[in-house]
Amino acid sequence: MAIEAKGSSGQEEGEEEFWLFGYGSLIWKPPPHFDHRGTPSSPGRVVTLIPSDYHATLSDPHPPTSDKVWGVAYRILPSRVSEVKTYLDIREINGYTIHYADFHPAADNASTIKTLVYIGTPDNQQFTGPQELDELAEHIYRSEGPSGLNRDYLWGLEESLKGLGEGSEDEHVSDLSERVRRIARREEEKGTAQEEEHEEVGHPFRKVSSIDEVEEMEKGV
Repeated sequence: MAIEAKGSSGQEEGEEEFWLFGYGSLIWKPPPHFDHRGTPSSPGRVVTLIPSDYHATLSDPHPPTSDKVWGVAYRILPSRVSEVKTYLDIREINGYTIHYADFHPAADNASTIKTLVYIGTPDNQQFTGPQELDELAEHIYRSEGPSGLNRDYLWGLEESLKGLGEGSEDEHVSDLSERVRRIARREEEKGTAQEEEHEEVGHPFRKVSSIDEVEEMEKGV
């Protein structure tokens, strides 16, 4: 699908519209939007595209089952190109390279679109790579930053992928989402159990009305 990006800056001389391929949070949050789901000391996890030949060197618990990547195509109008490119340079240029790829709309008989896409580079300091799935789920569940909870990012991505077209669900994202949901249920049950235990113990002290009564209580201790 395609929507028009919104902004306020003017068009530079000779600048033409272009199409941007959006994946990850860009599926449901069009640019300009800066996404951070963790902190510098405890970074969250977000999805990124990397070259297939580099991915082949990694040990991935969820190897890809298709060479397709689902996302959305955003039509950037000429009057907004300068603003959006500036935003994307700030957001993506550190550890990413610019490429152009064919976008095939899910709608029947729709024409292929040439889109700009950002591909991650192996030397990106923020690139984590594959991780043991239960450890990754625990990390996502506990990470939070200025943009919100890391788990909300994951669940938002899962839900958005479902609505893109037939076969658009991602096995890795769905599996990881369910693992995080199990952690959420575990923590919720743990919290409920602790509350019930506190209520059962009660308070061991009672109110006293005089100094003499306090002394009598101390003698009995």
